[in-house]
Amino acid sequence: MAEGLLGGILGDEEEKPEVEALEALARAEAFAAAVAARLSGNDSGVAQKTEVFLEKQAQLLEIQAAHLKDEHALRLSHLRNQLREERIRRVGLRLRVAFQFFIALLATVLTAGVVVMLRDAFTSRSVVVEPFDAPPALAAGGVSGKAVASGLLDELRRLQNATRADASKRDLANAWTGEIKLAVPETGISLGEMSRMLKARFGHDLHIDGELVQTETDGLALTVRGDGVAPKTFTGSAGDLAKLTVGAAEYVYAQSEPVLWAYYLSSRGRNEEAIAFSRLSLAGAEMADRPYLLNTWANALASIGQPHEALSLYRTALKLKPDYWVGHNNVMNTLWALGNEEGAWRAGEDMRRIAGGRPGRAPETYYQNVDVLVWNLRPWHDALAADAEATGGAGSNVGAVAAISIADVEVRLHDLVTARITLQTAKADLSEVNGAVASHFVLGRLAAEAGDVGKAAEEMEAFAKGYVDPTIVFNYPGYSCWVAPAEEAAGHPDHADAVLKSAGTFVDCYRFRGDILDHRGDWVAAQRAYAAAVALAPHLPAGYYSWGAALARHGDLAGAIAKFKEANQRGSHWADPLKAWGDVLLKQGHPKEALVKYNEALKYAPNWSALKETREAAVKPRT
Repeated sequence: MAEGLLGGILGDEEEKPEVEALEALARAEAFAAAVAARLSGNDSGVAQKTEVFLEKQAQLLEIQAAHLKDEHALRLSHLRNQLREERIRRVGLRLRVAFQFFIALLATVLTAGVVVMLRDAFTSRSVVVEPFDAPPALAAGGVSGKAVASGLLDELRRLQNATRADASKRDLANAWTGEIKLAVPETGISLGEMSRMLKARFGHDLHIDGELVQTETDGLALTVRGDGVAPKTFTGSAGDLAKLTVGAAEYVYAQSEPVLWAYYLSSRGRNEEAIAFSRLSLAGAEMADRPYLLNTWANALASIGQPHEALSLYRTALKLKPDYWVGHNNVMNTLWALGNEEGAWRAGEDMRRIAGGRPGRAPETYYQNVDVLVWNLRPWHDALAADAEATGGAGSNVGAVAAISIADVEVRLHDLVTARITLQTAKADLSEVNGAVASHFVLGRLAAEAGDVGKAAEEMEAFAKGYVDPTIVFNYPGYSCWVAPAEEAAGHPDHADAVLKSAGTFVDCYRFRGDILDHRGDWVAAQRAYAAAVALAPHLPAGYYSWGAALARHGDLAGAIAKFKEANQRGSHWADPLKAWGDVLLKQGHPKEALVKYNEALKYAPNWSALKETREAAVKPRT
């Protein structure tokens, strides 16, 4: 054991760490003292040698310990340097990765930007008004070339915003995207300048420029020209710049967007101009534009009282574009205006077939005419509301008065409270002739529903005065028939007869004649009138409903139910025949069956107060 310890002290074992070396030194000194003590008594020479040896070993251990201590410090310093270098390396690596990612991201953004710029260039259909030339004398007075261009720009925007063109901005092949802007020259090559050059090379923008000069008579001459727009000069006095600008803008609009211009003319009541322009433009127009020009031409003809000629043009437009849903709707409207309601219904069925059913490819708003005819009121209402919302409340139809039309439907749904509120939002529409006249009709119907026969007749008479306008007659076919029952209820039978004599051949006129004759006690003649209403349009429900109501008044309950059933088959979403059917069932002592009809009717007229009251009475137990 002593030899093992001595061997360890003499260095036979592996080098220990610094702490272990110090401990070994202490143990060696103790061991040396012990050995010296044991040997001191026997052999002084050996003891002396041993002591010398051990002192040397102790010195060696002290040197080793110092060396280990210095080496440990060096190792720690080296390790710290390695850690510092590793951190620097990692930071550098992260920076390189981040930089590479940034370069890749920048390249992606630039590539995407170029792609977007190229796409915008190829699809660009904007009107770009370049600064006009103007003499220094005018520029000194504030009439610079940029000011002239800005005035033209404002007029073009006004024209486009005022054009109700049945979604033409979306559908027409060469319609503007809606972007009309003023060109501002740039210096140097920037992204904006690059985009401008790409659009000039690959786009379909319409560039307009021109000049304003003073004439020899101190007047003004404004010349405009553009891509595909032949130069034209407008002259006037020194104070006529605004007038000249309007003329120049209308010329540019007409030459660059003939369909939109035709729609604009028609919507502003400039029907003769619309007819002449459409006729002259049709031959040279692109094939994609011709159905729209024909449609606008027909609209203008119908508005001046020529529905037969209009119908021919509408049908020609449909031959060129069978999926022209506006055209289908106009065919229905024209046939209805001509008193051919059965033909209008068939035209609606044709559109349904071409559209692939309903819902199909045709937007719901273009079924409104057939919905009116079959009293499919809720879809009619929803289509009007959606169209109004999409057009800022105006409606997309030419001469549209959206809020008043919606109120009209709400009255037919017997939702009088909502109809009054809706009518109050139609004040802006009253500035149009259509709006003012149509509002009288709705107010008259509201009064009639409320039982105010005097007010109803007053409003209907005001409606009849405005109904002489061919545009209103075309937009509201058969509406004059409703004047007759209001006059009869107010005690004006001669007025009622005069209305029915001149109103035309419509189902409503025939069935209201039956009601009036029945009210006067001529039941035989009344039944002939009801039969004539049914024969006029066998697929429409209104004639059957009025006939059934009359039979119920005369006690023929079974006959009444038969007519209400026929009305329901042809107008399955109309609440009135269902309620009347329930009323008859209740009279026959069948409250459960009556309740079924009332519940069904409530699905289509949920806010009909009289229907709710009748239903509640039907469910109360009898005492």
